[in-house]
Amino acid sequence: QVQLVESGGGSVLPGGSLRLSCAVSGDTLSRYCMGWFRQAPGKEREGVAIIYNESGGTWYADSVKGRFTLSQDNAKNTLHLQMNSLKSEEAAMYYCAAVAAFRGYAGSRCYMARLSDFPYWGQGTQVAVSS
Repeated sequence: QVQLVESGGGSVLPGGSLRLSCAVSGDTLSRYCMGWFRQAPGKEREGVAIIYNESGGTWYADSVKGRFTLSQDNAKNTLHLQMNSLKSEEAAMYYCAAVAAFRGYAGSRCYMARLSDFPYWGQGTQVAVSS
């Protein structure tokens, strides 16, 4: 069974940057559709970015386009999320999630995956953005 472990969270000033990582074990990253989600206190969990690892194709929430970037390190079986120009309202717990592509989430169907479609989740990494 695949396991996900996030890291890289921390505290930054507004406008600052962080690079989150999601280490995948138990299977090969390229076989999965993966996403980053975030949840702030009192709010619902929301999708931030999704990647179909086999092709490298990505989807980003409108609110993060141009500032957040997904990347894969296949040698280390790790997914990264580079977050630049962070805003105070983006402080949240950030989660990595995965669903096997062969279960109907290959190609463009990966980008349509909803939160409930992802069976594998990490424990989350906290991001704080404040002055």
